[in-house]
Amino acid sequence: MIVDSHAHLFLPNFNGDLDAILQRAKEAGVEYILVPATDIATSAEAIQLAEKHKNIYAAVGVHPHDTKSWEDEWIDKIEELTQNPKVVAIGEIGLDYYYDFSPRETQIKAFKAQLDLAVKLKLPVIIHNREASSDVMEIIRSYKGSGLRAQFHCFAGTKGDAKELIQMGHFFSFAGNLTFKKADTLRDIAASIQIDNMLLETDSPFLTPEPFRGKRNEPAYIVHTAKKLAEIQNLSFDDITRTTTYSAYKLFGIGTKPKLSYTYKIGNSLYVNITNRCNADCVFCDRKGEAMVKGYNLKMSKEEEPPAEVYIKEIGDPKQYKEVVFCGYGEPTIRWDVVKQIAKYVKENGGKTRLNTDGHGNAINKRDITEDFPGLIDEVSISLNSPDPEQYAALMRIDKKFFYEMVDFAKKAKRYSHVVMTIVELNEVDSEKAKKFVKEELGVDFREREYFYN
Repeated sequence: MIVDSHAHLFLPNFNGDLDAILQRAKEAGVEYILVPATDIATSAEAIQLAEKHKNIYAAVGVHPHDTKSWEDEWIDKIEELTQNPKVVAIGEIGLDYYYDFSPRETQIKAFKAQLDLAVKLKLPVIIHNREASSDVMEIIRSYKGSGLRAQFHCFAGTKGDAKELIQMGHFFSFAGNLTFKKADTLRDIAASIQIDNMLLETDSPFLTPEPFRGKRNEPAYIVHTAKKLAEIQNLSFDDITRTTTYSAYKLFGIGTKPKLSYTYKIGNSLYVNITNRCNADCVFCDRKGEAMVKGYNLKMSKEEEPPAEVYIKEIGDPKQYKEVVFCGYGEPTIRWDVVKQIAKYVKENGGKTRLNTDGHGNAINKRDITEDFPGLIDEVSISLNSPDPEQYAALMRIDKKFFYEMVDFAKKAKRYSHVVMTIVELNEVDSEKAKKFVKEELGVDFREREYFYN
């Protein structure tokens, strides 16, 4: 299932054959389409489309090009339009300093007024930014902590902007220009953003992807952007569509939340959701929140934790996967006996295993469980998080004694398995110091995991 989060289907480009366009979209796997307006009149048109077609939703607002005659009373009109149940966002709004069809001061005034309305109504916004990144970022920073949620459509910022916006909880989308031959810089930026923070869009009828560039764009063509994004992210097409579809649900409320997954495939690896229970409470972990990863629902109570046989049945032939990874939103060594049963099955049937852990398994089980690793666990990925015990304790909201438990676990684990120590990419964590600690003190491999908003 695919959600096209940005298609201007009210424009004259679609007159006469909209039904055929929607049929082609359906055949391409596009389940829902979000139609953002550009002014008051098209806001009403977007709503009419949404009321006529079950799979279409609307966003209402005034595009920066159309703010030249901005009147403060328009906010009341936009608010009135949001009362329609098919309206799920304020948009398309923002700043455009490329064409400057409207005075910049007027664009900023209209942008802020519509952001204020979105915060008031607790609605997400769809943001247009063209050659106005400095002002857009300054304005968005001023709303930090307000509850504002945004989609930066056809993202035009830098990697640094993206990282900052992710930490504020915002989303990004790229259109068909991602497929253009001279879009290497844009593709590089797209590669730097976790897919969990992205949506798919066409911006129809504009920015038609290859191989249809030069023709009118339409929602069915979104598959070409999705395929290019899969290539850029080194993920499968299904990974891209599943994850972005959930993002559309999370941001706009379009569609439904997926059911609980006991195992989940990402790329060519299969992950095993052992438990949501954990002895730590990391500040960057969504274990107590939605507990979603790449469109999979991992939210599981203790009562829902299945026996090893359920996982083994879902795994089937482990050789079909690059590896089977024990990784969810909890600490898998809490159910170590279950992990061992599954790992035994995987290894006996020619598969490879990896354990993702906080490194507290020995303390949790009150014995050295690394002695069980031979023949069961090929690789261990341990969350270092910080080389500083005090910072480690603060990030994981746990007693700092567990830092030393984790280090001891790593030293013991490397006797039997390949060990990789990881940190989450956070500004407050010194990654170079962490890398040096891992290499020189522990003598194992190091990896930095990108932070993504949950």
